[in-house]
Amino acid sequence: MPFPTNTGGGVPSLSGTFIPEIWSTKLLDKFYDACIYSEIANTDYEGEIQKYGDTVKIRTTADITINDYVKGTPLVYQNPESPLVDLLIDQGHYFAFNAYDIDKTQSDINLMNSWSSDGSEQIKIRVDSNILGAIYADAAAANAGLTAGRKSANINLGTTAAPVAVTKADIVDQLVNFSTVMDEQNLPEANRFVVLSPAAIARIKTSELKDASLTGDGMSTLRNGKVGMIDRMTIYSSNNLAVDAGGKLNVIFGHKSALTFASQITNMETLKNPEDFGDLVRSMMVYGFKVAKPESLGHSVLTIG
Repeated sequence: MPFPTNTGGGVPSLSGTFIPEIWSTKLLDKFYDACIYSEIANTDYEGEIQKYGDTVKIRTTADITINDYVKGTPLVYQNPESPLVDLLIDQGHYFAFNAYDIDKTQSDINLMNSWSSDGSEQIKIRVDSNILGAIYADAAAANAGLTAGRKSANINLGTTAAPVAVTKADIVDQLVNFSTVMDEQNLPEANRFVVLSPAAIARIKTSELKDASLTGDGMSTLRNGKVGMIDRMTIYSSNNLAVDAGGKLNVIFGHKSALTFASQITNMETLKNPEDFGDLVRSMMVYGFKVAKPESLGHSVLTIG
């Protein structure tokens, strides 16, 4: 917009003729969805992959049968079998762009670094969304549905047809239900997690946990903005959870042993453009993930009221 000028006083308007456009050397900050897959997955087998298409054979522990002993009765010997779990490296994403010499020369911003950083962040978001949008379907039957609980079978975690509606008044009760399901699966207390949407996190912050004495935290969740841990579970917030029609949120919870993740990121390549002056920049990430222990993963369908 040209600077206002009193044209009636004989002052000529020079805007657009001698006054140049000024391009800021500062880039506008770009904000990205938080990615949490590296926090909830183990990478125990990552060092065993070499290339796209590799399959890692994961050995599992056999279930040993316990028999009743009767004196004088011949013993029955079991032949233990250890099923194999295949971790297939079958996912891949890439980005590629032109970096023309004329743009690099005339720009006062390092465009290549800026675009490369953005590409890396976008790949992480794609991976996170793929994982969170798929693994909930692999949760053990005892850890999902209207009759969850390996022992009790009376815990309502909701389904797509009948989601559990939670508000600030009862969201903590639902979190305790998640913990009970994990207790009945004898999961270790360390490395337990639950992934919630920002709306669900907000309900926690306005629940009775706003009183710091109930969480054991040093200060109120209203003041520090951090939920932290509830009933031995680390609470993660993510915008990448799968949401069904009607706002039905597919919440996942469990233990870090459930999900195995392995990735291989090729070094970013810079090639000379054979058809123009400049470079071709590209980078690819190949990876795979697998719910290796379904009994360590839970699924709940919630609507946030």
